[in-house]
Amino acid sequence: MVLDRGTSPVVTEREPSSGTYEGASGYVRDPKSALFLIAVSNMVGEDTYYEQAGDRDGRFRRLVHRVAVEDGEWLARFLPWLRSEANMRSASLVAALEAVRARLAAGRHGLNRGLVDGVLQRADEPGEALVYWTSTYGRSIPKPVKRGIADAVQRLYTERNLLKYDTASQPYRFGDVIDLVHPAPHPDKPWQGDLFRHALDRRHNRDNALPDSLAMLRRRAYLMSIPVAERRALLTQGRPAATLAEAGMTWEALAGWLQGPLDAQVWEAIIPSMGYMALLRNLRNFDAAGISDAVAEQIMAKLADPDEVARSRQLPFRFYSAYRASSSSRWGATLDRALTLATSNVPSFKGRTLVLVDTSASMTSGAVAARSSVSPVQAAALFGVTLAVRGSQVDLYGFADGVFEHPVPADGSVLAEMRRFCRRIGAVGHGTRIAEAVRSTYRGHDRVVILSDMQTMTRSIGRGVTSAAPEHVPMYGFNLQGYRYAAMPTGRGNRHEFGGFSDSMFALIPLLEAGGDAGWPF
Repeated sequence: MVLDRGTSPVVTEREPSSGTYEGASGYVRDPKSALFLIAVSNMVGEDTYYEQAGDRDGRFRRLVHRVAVEDGEWLARFLPWLRSEANMRSASLVAALEAVRARLAAGRHGLNRGLVDGVLQRADEPGEALVYWTSTYGRSIPKPVKRGIADAVQRLYTERNLLKYDTASQPYRFGDVIDLVHPAPHPDKPWQGDLFRHALDRRHNRDNALPDSLAMLRRRAYLMSIPVAERRALLTQGRPAATLAEAGMTWEALAGWLQGPLDAQVWEAIIPSMGYMALLRNLRNFDAAGISDAVAEQIMAKLADPDEVARSRQLPFRFYSAYRASSSSRWGATLDRALTLATSNVPSFKGRTLVLVDTSASMTSGAVAARSSVSPVQAAALFGVTLAVRGSQVDLYGFADGVFEHPVPADGSVLAEMRRFCRRIGAVGHGTRIAEAVRSTYRGHDRVVILSDMQTMTRSIGRGVTSAAPEHVPMYGFNLQGYRYAAMPTGRGNRHEFGGFSDSMFALIPLLEAGGDAGWPF
């Protein structure tokens, strides 16, 4: 099957001008392509196998500065997508603030307020933005930064969010943010002025009475006034789930309020008001406490609900983390279903597909997110196995210095097959030999998908990745680390590169194979 050639957005030079970290030919990407790939895989402040955190973050900032000045409109589209669809919280926040700094220095005054506002999507993030700016550039905060943060405060500061995020451990409390950026209450939120005043009172230890407009805070204050010895008994009376929800009680706050362990009865009172990610993180705790089958079924229904999965915006590897952490088989089918929903953009291809997952040492180092134990190779295996489960003619291999075949049954479970695949990591060495892996496994396939950090080794010089499969066969490198140089020229001629830990980039492949041009996913 000969496919028409489309173009894709991640573009490199046509001839190599440098080298990968392992010494093979390296192709320089254009600034937007380089920024895109590092942004969708950059956990700010984290070391990777080949780059120290400081070097990587410096490269990220320099790319942001350049693109912010050259094409601010592109960046204004990219950053909200990076925060919401790609779910890269720290990278988007840092990029927005660095972009504003670069644009102001270059005399670019439009767009800046919106750049900041567009990436702040959780109520603790206005404070985090101020922490980053003041720790990096001092306490003189430009007006566009203040105004963008103030816009976000209007959207995000609610009673529930104050109770959840305004804690003494935060460097900038809600009151500090209000003091610095002076947000006006939103005209459609008549209670917000009272909330702002209360946040200031709370920060400055002023014991003023709560106004009637702040009903949730008043209910929380009532719960806090109950003697500790009497609090657990309250959860056996009336409608405990509603009592906790109306007071904005989270499961973390509930443990502190009770000053004791959360048993099955307590969990069952708070579970109806728990968010999607909180449920996903606590499956082991639910089992340890012995919650009832009826409540477990409610949790399973929520976790596997398509609308809930979509609203949660969880990256696919989060479900593998939950699967690994859970202590029983009770949740397996539900997590498998949720993961399938979370990888909805991974297509089922026509024809035969060769999928290669890099199991080298550089892919086993580090984690794909803060507070995650999932490594890049495990994220790669997730997508590789998903492609194999979705397709009827997919040949899945792991590779390093050699290759191993990993057949996946037609009705296989993604999570179970991932676990089986990951037990084979290290079986064929620790190097990265992409071209050799393609040549040794290619058997007339209609496409090749490579899930790797793309840092191939010197043995491939002269017989590089580009020529490892016939020219007419599309080859897709899915880059999970965003290092500086590419292993093949991309963006045209059936050679393309995508990246990151979400499934969204896979949606571009069918466009290319239909002979179209695939633009940016935002």
